Amino acid sequence: MRIVVTGAYGFLGRLLVGSLLRTRTFGGVPITRLVLVDRFVDSGFASAGDPLVDVVQGELTDTLGEVFTAPVDVVFHLAAAVSAECEADFDLGMSANVDTTRALLEAARAQSSTGGPVPRVLFAGSLAVYGPDAALPLPPAVSESTVPLPQSSYGMQKLVCEQVLGDFTRRGFVDGRVARLMTVVVRPGRPNAAASGFLSSIIREPLAKLPAICPVDPGTRVALASPRRTIEGILRVAEAERGVGTGKLTGRLPVNLPALTVSVADMLDTLRKVGGASAVDLVTVAPDPAVEAIVGSWPSVLDSWRAAALGLRPDPSFLAVVQDYVSDHPDAVMR
Repeated sequence: MRIVVTGAYGFLGRLLVGSLLRTRTFGGVPITRLVLVDRFVDSGFASAGDPLVDVVQGELTDTLGEVFTAPVDVVFHLAAAVSAECEADFDLGMSANVDTTRALLEAARAQSSTGGPVPRVLFAGSLAVYGPDAALPLPPAVSESTVPLPQSSYGMQKLVCEQVLGDFTRRGFVDGRVARLMTVVVRPGRPNAAASGFLSSIIREPLAKLPAICPVDPGTRVALASPRRTIEGILRVAEAERGVGTGKLTGRLPVNLPALTVSVADMLDTLRKVGGASAVDLVTVAPDPAVEAIVGSWPSVLDSWRAAALGLRPDPSFLAVVQDYVSDHPDAVMR
């Protein structure tokens, strides 16, 4: 089985690659090659030296010939431009998200249309596809049956990709699956350009004795998932057999991964429990209307019934999320 991971050197890409290499199987079938694709390659990424791994560096649209030089069985498409940069640069988002995804799907279609295997394609979607509209406010709990009305270019681009993947699946070009991701917290390392990046920063930086900015009102409620639960969800949706019933993936409808709903104030209370009052004192609340507009348009409560049918559950508490971060990244926490 030959598996491709786009955005393999990003945060979630590395975690996914690590998980696949630990089991060395996909759906019970041994992995024969794992192809890591990214614009930027980190030579220090230990998994890249594994004998199962091939590395393809460059823009995805420029390297698809190399990626599909041998039959591809599974694609995890994680590569994307993130929310705030898509809002700041519309053309960048359309190119990096919509055009690149279309090119990837066309390459997969070419493979299946010429007698090769029909690739299974897992697309990393986003809860940003949802948003309130004057004519149709969000319900108290959003589910897959809620009409997506994105309020950001990023959310629109994710929704377009979902629909294109769905039609490629309907026509038998690929076996497409969409896992809509919640905001992943706590991310290690440096802040990224996502509008939601502060949700990691207000925990990560203070635990390292560094200042952080909170650009939204602390009463803002958000839907979160830990890195561990996110990778578990991506793999479960990708590996699930199609059919009807518990543990089966029915139809082309996306799967909203499970969400833990908390307020920013709840997050800061948890920071106080773990890092003490001095950690909370390092967080400055300085509302940014642009960030508030994006984050405030996202739903905070989700009914993830399709994920539940696959056996997926949200994190038990935000304290558990922070404890996982401290356990996984002890060097990032200053005592």
